[in-house]
Amino acid sequence: MKQLLLIIAISTFSFSGFYNDDAEKNKAKYAENERLCKIFTAKVEKYESDIREDALAKASLASYKHRAELFCKKAEEAKKSL
Repeated sequence: MKQLLLIIAISTFSFSGFYNDDAEKNKAKYAENERLCKIFTAKVEKYESDIREDALAKASLASYKHRAELFCKKAEEAKKSL
């Protein structure tokens, strides 16, 4: 009987929110989005200075700009939720 009560108490404690990993997950998402934002922002700056004059280069630049905007926006949203 004591073992049953102990198991119930431990399971209630473990599922009651004392082990809330949401904050850690939000921090990890923020860090990853911030890292990707910096990478793509640097790529855009470097690519704009060395861009070729063809359609593929312009499409690549547009893709880098879109991804930089996307990850920077996600990083800002995650920062607000922290």
